[in-house]
Amino acid sequence: MSSTETAHEGRSARANAERRLGWMLCAPAVTVMLVVTAYPIAYAVWLSLQRYDLRFPDDREFIGLANYASVLSASQWWDSVLSTVIITVFSVIIELVLGFTLAWVMHRAIFGRGLVRASTLIPYGIITVVAALAWKFAFDPTTGFVNGLLGTDTAWFGARWSSFFVIILTEIWKTTPFMALLLLAGLTLVPNDLLQAARVDGASAFQRFTRVTLPLMKPAILVALLFRTLDAFRVFDSVYVQTRGAEGTETVSITGYKTLITRLNLGLGSAVSVLVFIAVLFIAALFVKGFGANLDQQQGDL
Repeated sequence: MSSTETAHEGRSARANAERRLGWMLCAPAVTVMLVVTAYPIAYAVWLSLQRYDLRFPDDREFIGLANYASVLSASQWWDSVLSTVIITVFSVIIELVLGFTLAWVMHRAIFGRGLVRASTLIPYGIITVVAALAWKFAFDPTTGFVNGLLGTDTAWFGARWSSFFVIILTEIWKTTPFMALLLLAGLTLVPNDLLQAARVDGASAFQRFTRVTLPLMKPAILVALLFRTLDAFRVFDSVYVQTRGAEGTETVSITGYKTLITRLNLGLGSAVSVLVFIAVLFIAALFVKGFGANLDQQQGDL
């Protein structure tokens, strides 16, 4: 056996040993994750395949996909999906624009940069239920001050679209700092040398933004949009506190809560939960697949 083959076998053995050590070190964390996440998901899937109502515990039986058929054939489910999509789309788009503006201000602040960043993050540090109650009181026709400022007598929670307006406004105020924080991390990774070089070559501020800053920030934008979209799609607190799902504002999370907790129907409620989980996985895969392909193409071009 030559010395080259011996060295190659030595490296392979060392690599295998390091791989085994890595798996051994990761095993406790993986085990905990499986226990904490995989078991509840598997149990929810199992419950969703049964007729299981806590009001009639003796009638429990395996019915296969009948619960999913009941949920997907109900107009209430599709109405809640539409409401969830409306809140998600409007809030995420507006938060992206405002978050980028805040991130730019925090990044370009000449003095008091730490104070600016800390003050910007205050809304995100407030508990969602507290923030939702504050905005509910502000728009309440009897106790709020919004109608007085606008000179109107609008019952904001008495119609669907005005209720959506308050809910989306609450979400924007609460989570725009989170979006700004993620985008700020992307802004800090843009080299000033590239911006200076583009300026020397005669590029305008808009061209520097679209040709230099924005392409380099695509990974940060992907992370911000992914996290915020998943969070908005599972919105529960703001809607429950402000409308309880009334006036056509019921989201998929509210539907699952009412089915599982209020009506004590574990079978149907678990089916709703599993469908929400599948929708979240689909959204995540869509973002990673779409934006990931663009990022790979961009890196190939570079």
